[in-house]
Amino acid sequence: MSRYDEEARYDRPKRRTRPRTKDRPSYDDAAEAVVITRDRGRYTCWAEDADGIGREVTAMKARQLGRTGVIVGDRVKLDGDATGDEGTLARIVEVLPRATLLRRSADDEDPVERPLVANADQLVIVVAVANPEPRTGLIDRFLVAAYDAGMRPLLCLTKTDLADPDPLLSIYRPLGVESVATHQGGDLTELREQLRDRTSVLVGHSGVGKSTLVNGIIPGAGRAIGVVNEVTGRGRHTSTNTVVLRLPEGGWLIDTPGIRSFGLAHVDPDKLIHAFPDLAELAEDCPRGCTHAADAPDCALDEAVAEGQADPARVASFRRLLASREGRTEPATLSNPSGGATEPPRQA
Repeated sequence: MSRYDEEARYDRPKRRTRPRTKDRPSYDDAAEAVVITRDRGRYTCWAEDADGIGREVTAMKARQLGRTGVIVGDRVKLDGDATGDEGTLARIVEVLPRATLLRRSADDEDPVERPLVANADQLVIVVAVANPEPRTGLIDRFLVAAYDAGMRPLLCLTKTDLADPDPLLSIYRPLGVESVATHQGGDLTELREQLRDRTSVLVGHSGVGKSTLVNGIIPGAGRAIGVVNEVTGRGRHTSTNTVVLRLPEGGWLIDTPGIRSFGLAHVDPDKLIHAFPDLAELAEDCPRGCTHAADAPDCALDEAVAEGQADPARVASFRRLLASREGRTEPATLSNPSGGATEPPRQA
């Protein structure tokens, strides 16, 4: 018998004969909790007992969840030691259906969707009226994201002691966007009322004063406060992670790191017009198949601008969003609403 015949007679080890069970553990009695922050694969969750007494529980994602993402705001089920005692670790075994999902992409050409926060019902767009200068293009992007997520937008203007907020408010007040005005050391009663019994997400450009607001609303929050660079007009990131904070008056406040760009690649371009209700009504008179772009023939938006029925800055902002989906991005500020070369190019 040749060496090859001997190798051919080699018997492979037999597979396990024990059948795999189709039964999976039931987590009907597992504790429910809300993810309030994440740090290097560990999730801090807020769980409450039957008496409404809450506790923080540290947990990790169970292997069975696979690629299922867990983000701040998610309602989850916990297995294992969910007492919250020091040194204990629970497992997140299920992510419950999300009521809302705030998303973004790195830019308008990036197909990768980045979920930010789940189950929030209000998006608080924090904008400084000065230092740094407000960027209407970024505000419009936040509004698009809010409407896409099914969230109520609230415009919160800060540093109103440095400049008049009316020019900015005049753009968004006719659209039905609620707003509050604040300044450092000022009364925050109106803002507290808008946040009461809601789950609100704070978003805004770096340096607009989000951390100052959080520290004023929630004593002891201890969010770091930065300054704005006098040369670039940009703020420094001081909040580096998203965290959920409990409001004294009831409700939750979710603070996010400062954002310098907010991609909308996940939003269908055909739906962008619906985030501009003042323009959507005018666009109904456009020819069938109109793209509403600057070079679109017979676009009703151009006629509306010519007749004074539409704000040129609003039309320009909408068209910037359309153009950026094709890789053509222009800057947008309150003093330069139509873009141009008065400042270094950055995302509208």
